[in-house]
Amino acid sequence: MADENVKQLIDGLNADLAGELGAVIQYTTYSAVASGIERPQLVEFFQAEVPDELGHAQFLADKISALGGTPTTKPDPVEIGATNQDLLEEVLEAETRAIANYTKRLEQADAVGDVGLRVRLEDIISDETGHREETLKLLGKNRA
Repeated sequence: MADENVKQLIDGLNADLAGELGAVIQYTTYSAVASGIERPQLVEFFQAEVPDELGHAQFLADKISALGGTPTTKPDPVEIGATNQDLLEEVLEAETRAIANYTKRLEQADAVGDVGLRVRLEDIISDETGHREETLKLLGKNRA
């Protein structure tokens, strides 16, 4: 049973890694295509997120390898919206999905008794929650 739990954890972490690799591409691309009067603020916002997402990706790749898996090299696909609003809505969706996925990963880390992974996942959830909250503010939305 423990081996199956580790395999499921590796699979989940690889899905998260694909999401983080996609996020690096997403934020990099969005900083290039943002336009209009909001462009300077959006470029700054998008580019500031890249190091966090890249750091998450590196941690995940290292952890997958430490658990005996092979890190994925395939990012999640990135949609490019037609407007700044669309870009922000895509970011909001991606961050919300990441929080949900990492919350599931906490349970899997607990199932294999990996306390260090649990702590790091909590830190990543905190980062992603901050990204989500900032995106909500940029969209002019209340916490949803």
